[in-house]
Amino acid sequence: MKKVKTQLNRLADHTRTILDGRSTQQYGALCFRTIADDGLEVLLITTRETGRWTIPKGWPIDGLAPHEVAEREAWEEAGVKGRAKKRIFGHFVYIKSLEDGQQVPAFVEVHLLKAHDTKKRFPECKSRTLAWMRPAEAASLVYEPELRGLLRRMEKHAG
Repeated sequence: MKKVKTQLNRLADHTRTILDGRSTQQYGALCFRTIADDGLEVLLITTRETGRWTIPKGWPIDGLAPHEVAEREAWEEAGVKGRAKKRIFGHFVYIKSLEDGQQVPAFVEVHLLKAHDTKKRFPECKSRTLAWMRPAEAASLVYEPELRGLLRRMEKHAG
């Protein structure tokens, strides 16, 4: 029987990288909107490299607080305007492939962002697919277990 590598197995492969301080920090926006009498929807976007479903996220930016980075990433990657909460909603980890081919664990601090407006044209509109959906459906589409858990927590906000 062939052994399938889980996300935890993949992270375990990078233990030395983490211990050597070569992991990365990112900030993400878990964008949501309320639909009149219909509950809550969350936004997923595809990654540019692999087409996996995820949330808008990016590197720290000098002069911006983490929740402000989340707001900027929501605009650049998904065309979403809104206010991100300063308080952290949660975290998830994934393996980030860098431009030089190196793979490092990326620790993503997630902030809730209530979408006030969405635009069809935004900086990365030609390189990403966007989809608004129920949190349970979104949880079934993402790969990272911690991100799935955060999306399931959103289902409780909808109730």
